[in-house]
Amino acid sequence: MRPSELAVLSGMRWVIAGAALNGCGSTLDAGSDKDDPGNQLPVDAQSTVILSNDGPTDNWQGEFAFLLAAKGVDLAGLVINDSGAWPDLESSLDGWAMMRAAASASGIQGLPEPTRSSGPPLVKPASGDIADTVPNRSAGAELIVRAALDAPEPPVAVITGGRLTDVADAYLIEPAIADRLVVVASLGELSSPGASMGVPNGEMDPWADTIVVQRLRYVQISAFYDQKSDVPSSRLTELPQNAFGDWIASKQSKIFDIQVGADQVALLAVAVPGFVREVERAAQDGTKALSQGEVPTLAVADGGDVWLVTSVDGELATQTFWNLLSEVF
Repeated sequence: MRPSELAVLSGMRWVIAGAALNGCGSTLDAGSDKDDPGNQLPVDAQSTVILSNDGPTDNWQGEFAFLLAAKGVDLAGLVINDSGAWPDLESSLDGWAMMRAAASASGIQGLPEPTRSSGPPLVKPASGDIADTVPNRSAGAELIVRAALDAPEPPVAVITGGRLTDVADAYLIEPAIADRLVVVASLGELSSPGASMGVPNGEMDPWADTIVVQRLRYVQISAFYDQKSDVPSSRLTELPQNAFGDWIASKQSKIFDIQVGADQVALLAVAVPGFVREVERAAQDGTKALSQGEVPTLAVADGGDVWLVTSVDGELATQTFWNLLSEVF
């Protein structure tokens, strides 16, 4: 990253923070770990971002990503795979391509093309040794490897809203990327004290979960919010009068009416100061049996190698969405 680009991204970070926090009655300052728990995460708005997800219409992750890219976030890749909820990979690809086309037609340039990434859940080898796992070598995994190795300013933030297959696959292809990326996943559910790596998203590939938590720097976002409040019907007339606004309006009724569907929490935790309210350090302490296999469980632990986000600011997410729309268009 060139110094000029770094300055732009740093400035963007505080522009977004100021627009959002001032609207909530807060004042903008340089912040501290205590004031902004998000500062404790190992990646932020200056990091190169790769997005990995499945369906295009169940949440606002893609829209947030494209708007943040317009404000300077380095969105370097868009990996699309299938899942149990979204088994038709070609349909999902078409949807993401339509979202990107609407953003481009509305003036957001330089967005990456969606990458088709087909690969089944990873299989735990008989030995139980991660190194013996047979990789898929999917297109998405190869993209993650290239981005991690080529990044002039690591770490790269791989932000997921689906299964962790492609991220774990990338590690199997090239273990050297472990020091050059951070996985930030919208995944799992909180327990007391800690979390599991199951529903949502973690149940789809338990062995990939194990690989990620044991071999990569990992941030788990297990706190969600009511994403239906982001674009209520009462505000549809406020959307920009362009192709991107039309896309958002057409998608609004399809957004999942469940809080755990809000995959955008992983992206907002990285890119929007103040969104993360509470974060704990944690470590794997065992497994939990699901019908799909054994998923890792996490326990809060001082000095643990996992960052576990346990509370987020949904009102700030909604306000940031509309602030970004007004600033970009």
